[in-house]
Amino acid sequence: MKHFLTVVVFCLADRTLEKKLLSAIEGFHGTTGILVKNLRTGSVVAINADTIFPTASIVKCSILLGIMDKLEKGELHYDSAHVYRDSLLYEGEDILGSFKDGEKILLKKIMMLMLTTSDNTASLWLQKLAGGGTRINTILDSLGFVNTRVNSRTPGRESIRAVYGWGQTSPGEMARMFELIYRNKIFSPAACDRMMRSLGRNYWDVDEGISQVPPYIEVFSKNGCVDAVRSEVMLVNAPHNPYIACIFTKNNLDTSWKHTNEAWTLSRKISAMLWSYFEPKDGWVSPVSE
Repeated sequence: MKHFLTVVVFCLADRTLEKKLLSAIEGFHGTTGILVKNLRTGSVVAINADTIFPTASIVKCSILLGIMDKLEKGELHYDSAHVYRDSLLYEGEDILGSFKDGEKILLKKIMMLMLTTSDNTASLWLQKLAGGGTRINTILDSLGFVNTRVNSRTPGRESIRAVYGWGQTSPGEMARMFELIYRNKIFSPAACDRMMRSLGRNYWDVDEGISQVPPYIEVFSKNGCVDAVRSEVMLVNAPHNPYIACIFTKNNLDTSWKHTNEAWTLSRKISAMLWSYFEPKDGWVSPVSE
């Protein structure tokens, strides 16, 4: 269940946590951006929170909004069947890409593949079904997002795509998106309920910061990675202090794909710190911290 506890209207800076986070990122070989918010008290730590970062696969949260808008308007249906075509294939290890031309799949399963396994073929198909990047960006703009955009396959954004890739956002805006969904403030409560359920089934939970949250705690998350980018947004439904953690990195010197990657290690370190900070009486220690 959601923990709708007393919320302070004005966001207060948490200087104690800020010092801990600044210490954690000191010496990191790349650019970091962090937004952490206590959803009970409203206290915030913002470090480069308005800096624009490549989304990598976090762009799929923006695509999700485009699909939900279509569902809300009755232009798409959650249980509708769609025909897969080979022309949709995005080369890689995606599940959907293994389908045969002409096979049918339900929209809700395409959405699951996009958000749970981060299937790129499914995501590009959903971007198309949502009306394309231009339409998704119009929706983002209408919701007050100025840094969050879809770039790939979006007319007029080719030069920006060369800098940021498929999409772009900032830690502050991605935290705001997740909080609006959590508080039922995007489209409708039913739409937010569906989005939260979809964001609560992340397959990628070993290298990332989500691995440092106890498995018995509900987490809504999306991560994104390319060689020099490792980023993550998590809404942790902790029992006493539910919180949002956006940990973004870019220009990373370590571009390896090992568990010991510097950015992934930093994300796990910060996530473990946040869990202990917000839920000090829990005492859980991750068996996969290193």
